[in-house]
Amino acid sequence: MFVFTKECLSLKGIANYFEFDRLHTNFKREIIAGCTTFVSMAYILFVNPTILGASGMNQGAVFTATALSAAFACLVMGLYAKYPFASAPSLGINAFFAYSVCIEMHIPWQTALAGVFVASIIFLLLTVLKLRETIINSIPVDLKYAISSGIGLFIAFVGLKDGGLIVADKSTLVALGDIKGVVWVTLFGLLVTVILMLLNVPGAIFIGMVAGAVFGMFSGYISMPKSFISSIPSLEPTFGVALRNIGHINTMQMWIVVFTFLLVTFFDTTGTLIGLAQQGGFMKDNKMPRVGKALMADSTGMMVGSVLGTSPVSAYIESSAGIAVGGRSGFTVVITGLLFIVGMFFSPLLAVATSQVTAPALIIVGVLMAQNTAKINWSKLEIAIPAFLILIGMPLTYSIADGLALGFVAYPITMIAAKKWKDVPLLMYVLFFVFIAYFAILGFK
Repeated sequence: MFVFTKECLSLKGIANYFEFDRLHTNFKREIIAGCTTFVSMAYILFVNPTILGASGMNQGAVFTATALSAAFACLVMGLYAKYPFASAPSLGINAFFAYSVCIEMHIPWQTALAGVFVASIIFLLLTVLKLRETIINSIPVDLKYAISSGIGLFIAFVGLKDGGLIVADKSTLVALGDIKGVVWVTLFGLLVTVILMLLNVPGAIFIGMVAGAVFGMFSGYISMPKSFISSIPSLEPTFGVALRNIGHINTMQMWIVVFTFLLVTFFDTTGTLIGLAQQGGFMKDNKMPRVGKALMADSTGMMVGSVLGTSPVSAYIESSAGIAVGGRSGFTVVITGLLFIVGMFFSPLLAVATSQVTAPALIIVGVLMAQNTAKINWSKLEIAIPAFLILIGMPLTYSIADGLALGFVAYPITMIAAKKWKDVPLLMYVLFFVFIAYFAILGFK
C-alpha cells in the first residue's frame, strides 16, 4: 500500500510512486484525465439517488453514500493498483436493486442492501483466492478485443441516447431524435471535441464538455446553478443497515438475489477492466499486470458501498474518457476520487454536468475503443461468431454482462463444431455453464 513519507508527498516523490517517466505522463495530463473521468461519471451522483429512491431509500443519504463509495474505490484503485480505472455504484445494477428486487419481488431495501454486502464478501473471497484473475487471464485474446470494442459501441450508444440524438421508437425500436432544443448542447460539445481532437489539442474531450456546458447555460438549455455550496446530506438513514439485516438472507429467493448481484457485478467489472486495459495499452502477453490489485479495489469498494448504503460498486466504462485524454497512472483516479469528495460540497454546481454535456465524451470514446474491432480474426467463424455476439449484444441488450454472456456461451459451441475443443481453456467451459445459469436466473427474476 501507499506509505506516506516526506519524500512521497513531494511532487517528485508522487511522480516516482506513480511511475510517470515509465508511463510517459505528467501531472498536467493526469489531472486533466482525472477531471475528465469525473465529469464523465459525475451524473451518478444524481441518478443513483433517484433510482434507489424508488425503493424507499433516503435520497440524501444515497447521494452521500454514492460519493463516498466512489471516492473510496477510486483511491484504492489509484494508490494500490495504480491504474486509471474509476469505480462508482453501477448504473444498471442499481435499477435491478430498486425495480426488480425491491419493487417486483417486494423485498425491503434494507434486506436488499444486506444481499449486496453478502455478495461483496463472496466477491472479495474470489479475489483473494485469485479465481477472478485466473478467469480474466484465460479469456482468448480475440474475445478480449471484442469486449473492448463492444464496450465502445455500448458507451457510444449511451452517449447518443443521453444526448437525445437517438430515441425510442415503437416501430423501429430506436430512431433519430428531434434535432432541436437541448440536443444542440450535445451537438455543440461534440463538434468542439472533434475539431480539437483532429487538431491534436491536449484535453480535447474535457474542453469539449466544458464548452458544451457553457453553451448550454448561455443558450438557456441548462439552468444556471442557484448556489455553489450546499451541506452534505446525513448518512444516518442508510449507514450500517446492511450489517443489521444479514440475518434476513435466509430464503432461496434472497440467495438467488445475492447470486445475481454477484454475477452481474463480477462480469460487468471483468468486462470493463479488460476493455479499459486494452484501450490503455496495459495488456502484456494477453494478461493484465496487477490485475489482482485492480480486482481488490472494486471488491472492497462494493463492500464499503453496501455498508454506507448503496447498490454494488464496479469499474466504470467512463474511465475510458480519462484514458483517452492521456491518463495512464493511478494518479488519474486519485484526482477523480478527491473530486467525488469535493463534489459533496458543490452538488448544485455539479448539476450543470447534464447528460447532454457528457454525451459527446461517451460518443468519442466509443469511436476510439471500437478500433479494436480490426484486431479480431474475422476470417475464422468459430472466433467471429462469438466475437460478433459480444459486439452486438452489449449495445442491443444495454448490458455489458449480457453481451459477455452471449459470446461466452457461443464460444465453446463454435470451437467444438470447428473440432478445436482442445484449444478451449478449461475455464471457458466452466464459464459456459456459469452463463447458462446466469441466463436461467435472469429468466427466474
